[in-house]
Amino acid sequence: MTTQAWTFVLVGLTFALYIGVAVWSRARSTGEFYVAGGRVPPVLNGMATAADWMSAASFISMAGLISFMGRDGSVYLLGWTGGYVLLALLLAPYLRKFGKFTVPDFVGDRYYSQTARFVAVVCAIFVCFTYVAGQMRGVGIVFSRFLQIDIVPGVLIGMGIVFFYAVLGGMRGITYTQVAQYCVLIFAYLVPAIFISILMTGYVVPQIGFGSSVADGTGTFLLDRLDGLSAELGFDAYTGGRKGMLDVFFITAALMVGTAGLPHVIVRFYTVPRVAAARSSAGWALLFIAILYTTAPAVAAFARTNLLTTVSEVPYADVPPWFTNWEETGLISWSDANGDGLIQYVGEASQEQNELTIDPDIMVLANPEIADLPGWVIGLVAAGGLAAALSTAAGLLLVISTSVARDLLKKGFLPRITERQELFTARVAAGLAVCIAGYFGIDPPGFVAQVVAFAFGLAAASFFPAIILGVFTRRMNKFGAISGMIAGIVFTALYIIYFKFISPELNSEEFWLFGISPEGIGTVGMLLNFVVALTVSAFTPPPPPHIQRLVEDIRIPRGAGEAHELEA
Repeated sequence: MTTQAWTFVLVGLTFALYIGVAVWSRARSTGEFYVAGGRVPPVLNGMATAADWMSAASFISMAGLISFMGRDGSVYLLGWTGGYVLLALLLAPYLRKFGKFTVPDFVGDRYYSQTARFVAVVCAIFVCFTYVAGQMRGVGIVFSRFLQIDIVPGVLIGMGIVFFYAVLGGMRGITYTQVAQYCVLIFAYLVPAIFISILMTGYVVPQIGFGSSVADGTGTFLLDRLDGLSAELGFDAYTGGRKGMLDVFFITAALMVGTAGLPHVIVRFYTVPRVAAARSSAGWALLFIAILYTTAPAVAAFARTNLLTTVSEVPYADVPPWFTNWEETGLISWSDANGDGLIQYVGEASQEQNELTIDPDIMVLANPEIADLPGWVIGLVAAGGLAAALSTAAGLLLVISTSVARDLLKKGFLPRITERQELFTARVAAGLAVCIAGYFGIDPPGFVAQVVAFAFGLAAASFFPAIILGVFTRRMNKFGAISGMIAGIVFTALYIIYFKFISPELNSEEFWLFGISPEGIGTVGMLLNFVVALTVSAFTPPPPPHIQRLVEDIRIPRGAGEAHELEA
């Protein structure tokens, strides 16, 4: 079978699996639509959380960024991994104990304010649409390359699949579909990594191969060889870095605290029956996530080494088929500037001589082709990329639909609507959100991980302080929370919009505030949120007594006081 035939078969089988699971697990009540009825076993919820968490940015783009940025790309790995640990240990159990369906629901009740609820809804929708843009772009990339389908119909097909199981199944359907998607994406990620590790280093485990010598008998370590190849072509050392330490810190921090504020991840901890189960599922999810995240640096190094040894100084007439296949997508482009027919791929030191432009998002997807692996492996990677993008897109779209149906209507404008009407409204909102997400997939604002980094920054600047202060500070009131969320998200959004869309020619370190890039500005927005929230709260009336008791009840287990008295 040809590579394209394998791809159609594997993608078709996985799509059929997702649809079958969605039909089997469709939601029949608002509780099942919002939080899967709160009856998902911890192991399965951990697997679904991992699939929800490991988006197209993790599967497609993270290793690509590390591949091109070297050490600097590790901020994505560190930030996203550390952020999940922060969420699992610091916030998830308390939010689960609070017992609400959504983050705006928590904000509205904790801050005893419909205004706070509505501000949180706006923030949630803004963050989710920014995030989902990256997922739909990933869908378009996979379809355009592997299935030879233009990006527009490719995105429309992806929209149809997500629409079916998100609108029909709600959180119940999405959860069990994401369990299947996790199995697909992790298998698709590991199989080519193991193949290439064996070919390049002789080790089956990619993580070991990453730190070992190449299998050419010279005894040269893989990273040393990659540093040497990079230096020969005028690139910075792969194990070195160019970003300022402050910017690295702020990007990592924005990704970490942004994780803890992502509404589609937080809601997953409401799908288990008890607080103890929330802790258990968080641990399982961390294990499932670590399998891919510890493999990503190895995949990045393998891909970069293969790329540099395959295309540099090669006559264009002799390039392998994968090169011309990816050229058709527009994600690789070559122009023969000096007319010698050779591909000149050089670093910034000789940038005027560079003739090759490569989008980082192709590295994981193209890696099996560059390594000349079998067609079924290439098709499997395509199926895995779609699984990663669609699983996260579904979770994000559900947050949008529940924010509209529950927080805007049921808890706001139409409190008397029936459960049936609320469920219908949630499904309509999910359908409209799918259409808007499809537009972003067709006309994306940036490459996958970059767009996702913006979403994390916005989540860090808006939700994280409100949640932290809401759980751990009795004195925080509605005035401080509302002011802080507005200040944080407006500042962060304006900074990103200015440098990325209004004046992109000024998007460089010399013009950034304190040398902090748009990807890291969410940390500043978060600090601004904290300062504004605490200051405003200090000069306004404290929360009502019942709210202060509620905060104590969230943090202190029932019976803790009695136990302490017995010990005394």
